[in-house]
Amino acid sequence: MARRAERAGFASVYAVEFFNRNALVRLAAIAQATNSITVGTGVANTFTRSPMLLATGALDLDEIADGRLVLGLGTGLKRMNEEWYDVAFSRPASKANELFELLRSVFRTKGPGFSWRGDFWKLEIPAYHRPRTRRETIPLWLAAVGRGMIKTAGSVADGVVGHPVHSRRWHREVTLPLIREAETAAGRDPGSCPLYPYVITSIDDDRDAAIQDAKRMIGFSFTTEHYHTILDFHGLSEVGRECRNALATFDTDAMAAAVPDELVAEIAIAGTPREARSQLSAWEEITDEVLFYPASIGISPARAEQQLERLFQTFGRNEAFESFESPTAN
Repeated sequence: MARRAERAGFASVYAVEFFNRNALVRLAAIAQATNSITVGTGVANTFTRSPMLLATGALDLDEIADGRLVLGLGTGLKRMNEEWYDVAFSRPASKANELFELLRSVFRTKGPGFSWRGDFWKLEIPAYHRPRTRRETIPLWLAAVGRGMIKTAGSVADGVVGHPVHSRRWHREVTLPLIREAETAAGRDPGSCPLYPYVITSIDDDRDAAIQDAKRMIGFSFTTEHYHTILDFHGLSEVGRECRNALATFDTDAMAAAVPDELVAEIAIAGTPREARSQLSAWEEITDEVLFYPASIGISPARAEQQLERLFQTFGRNEAFESFESPTAN
């Protein structure tokens, strides 16, 4: 799929991470299989790895990719850290701020030795030695949902990854102003931390089917109460309650039924290929680069494969249109 994206002229391709997928491992294969496309983690777990494991993993990946790596990191939720990985979780924004400074320090260090004394980590590696690195630094992105993490990203990150349930209005009225405010407070130039929003994408010749697939994705995301801030912002709190009620039986149709059309229009690219191309232009006032997030929840593997096929056909060059042989929902 990454090779097809490269041939199709896409700017970048990302490996996501969840409890059943390791982004860094799979990204190594993607980096080795491609030549020019930017490769990145979109996103990798932050606090479940030690800073040195993250830093050296990124340096290794950047060498494999010949300087094409973006390291996107996400703190995750308290439940994810504690229940999935048995890692303590507290003060995530402050901790992420220090981590980014620490990672950049490792990237710059050739040796001999590395030392760090901070509020969260204290490292002493007298024998540290890495004279050859592909670049002096590697772009660091931070995933952000709430206002505090958005401000942290604006102050320290090279980009902020918007969540798939973020609406254009949320980005316009909340994300971008907070980023600019944080950049100014940190003494950074405006635009130092661009927004890279994930956008749920569902394309089909049957417009209603495309919208239904997008609604399933949106509804499933809103089964997580942490994301209900977005619904409250739009005056749609009842959507979150209905989605959570449907989670007990994993009724994705009920989740979809709870999502109004106007919310789909704000959050997703969903419709026919012609409509999808038009809808993409609506994001131009917010970002220069969206991260497509194909529909995959509550649909068959064959349907998920079709969604990927439509994505390539709608936004790529024709040489990418050969039959897709390795279906995936990621």
